[in-house]
Amino acid sequence: MSIQVDFMSQNKLEKFKKPFVVVGLGKSGMAAVQLLKNSGLSATEVLMFDEKKEGDLKSWEEITKLTPGTLVVSPGVPLKGLQIQKLTALGWGVTSEISLACQFLSDEKLIGITGSVAKSTVTSLVGAALLKDDPNAFVGGNLGVPFCEYAVGLQQGKAKAKYIVLELSSYQLENCKDLKLDNSAITYLSANHLERYNSADEYYMTKCLIGERTKNICVLNSASEDNVKYASRVPGKTLLTQAKTFSKPELLQKVKLLGAHNKDNFCVAYELVKATGLSDKAVMAMCEFTGLSHRIEFVGEHKQITFINDSKATAMDSVLVAVQAAQEKAGSTGLVYSLLGGKDKALPWEELRALAKEKQIQPVFFGACGELAREKMQMLDRPYFTKLNDALDSVFAKAKAHDVVLLSPGGTSLDEFKNFEDRGNFFKEKVKTFIQQNA
Repeated sequence: MSIQVDFMSQNKLEKFKKPFVVVGLGKSGMAAVQLLKNSGLSATEVLMFDEKKEGDLKSWEEITKLTPGTLVVSPGVPLKGLQIQKLTALGWGVTSEISLACQFLSDEKLIGITGSVAKSTVTSLVGAALLKDDPNAFVGGNLGVPFCEYAVGLQQGKAKAKYIVLELSSYQLENCKDLKLDNSAITYLSANHLERYNSADEYYMTKCLIGERTKNICVLNSASEDNVKYASRVPGKTLLTQAKTFSKPELLQKVKLLGAHNKDNFCVAYELVKATGLSDKAVMAMCEFTGLSHRIEFVGEHKQITFINDSKATAMDSVLVAVQAAQEKAGSTGLVYSLLGGKDKALPWEELRALAKEKQIQPVFFGACGELAREKMQMLDRPYFTKLNDALDSVFAKAKAHDVVLLSPGGTSLDEFKNFEDRGNFFKEKVKTFIQQNA
C-alpha cells in the first residue's frame, strides 16, 4: 500500500482520539484491527484486548494506564459493563467496527435490517436483489461478514458498491452513531437477550433505534404483534406490511422459500428494495432465493422421514415458526420430534407450553438448559439427555415414515458447540451417518 493511500485513510479516522484499543477479538474486532492498521496507524496506536484471548494488553487495568483514546467495542461486550464505564469516566471515547467502516463511505446506498428473528433471511433476500443490480454490492454485518471488511476492500482498490445491506443486532445498534441508512426494517419483535437487557421493553426500544439512523423509510412486518405495538415508537417514517395485506399477491406465488412466515419476510424485503429503487429483475432474484443454512434448512429425507436443521433458532418465536413448518411437512399422519435445549439466555420457555397440547409434537430435551426448559414448559414426562448426540440417537430409533426430526433448539449452542453453525453441521453429519447406516 502506498504512503499516499495510508495518509488518506488515516485522515478518515482523524476525528477519533488515539490510541485505539479494540476490545473483543472476534470477527468484527479483528476486521477493525485490520482496517486501523491498513490506515497507517502504528503498533502503539492500535492495541488489542480480549478477556478470553491473547492480545497486546493482558488486563483492563493496563488500559487504564494508557493515555485515553478510543475504545472500539465489539458487540458482545456490554457498554453498560463496569469496566467500560470506568474507562469512559477516565476520558476514553467509544466507537464500533460499524462506525469505523462508515468513515470510508461516499455515496453508497445503505439498507439496515434488525429484528429478533428473520433478520438474516430478510438481509439475504435483499442481498440477492442487490447483487442482481450491482455485482459489487456488499451483504454483511451481523450476518457474518464484518462491515470493516468492505472498507478494507476499498483500501485495497476493490470496486465501490452502489448498494450495501447490513444485518444489525441490538448490540450493534447500541453503538453505531456514525451509521446513516437510506432504508431499514424491523423484521419481528419477540423477547430475546434478557440476560443483557432489563426488560423486553428495553430490548425492543434498542431495536427501534434503527429509525434514528434511517433517512427514508423503516419497514415493519405487521404479522408481529409487538412490531405493530411499537411502530409508533420508531423514529421517522414507517411502513407496515405482511403477506395478508401485500399489494402484489401474484408475486408470493413465485416465492421459493418454505413456510407462511417467509411470505411475510419476502414482503418486507420487497418494500425495501422498491424503496431503494431496484429493478424488477432484482425482485425476481428474491423470488428465486431458497434460504439459508441452519434456518429451517431441509437436510434430507430417508424412508419418508424428513430432517430439518434450524440450529439458528435461539428465540421462542423462531421455534414456534419452525415447528409450524415441520407440522406442514408431517401432514396429518406424521409426528414432529422437536429437539429443544442448549444453553439458556433467560428466555421465556413457558411460551412453548402450547406444544404439550398437540399430540403430533414430541419434544425431546437436551443440553445445559434442557431440564429447565422441560420444567418451564411443564413437560417433565418428556425425555431429557445431557448431550445432543444422545438425544438424536433416541429420536432416530423412534422415527417412522412421515415423521419429521426438527432441530430448532431455542437455547444457544455454547454449552456443547462453538456456534450455531457448528451445532447445525453436527446435526447434518449425524443425519448423514444415520441415512448411510440404514440404507
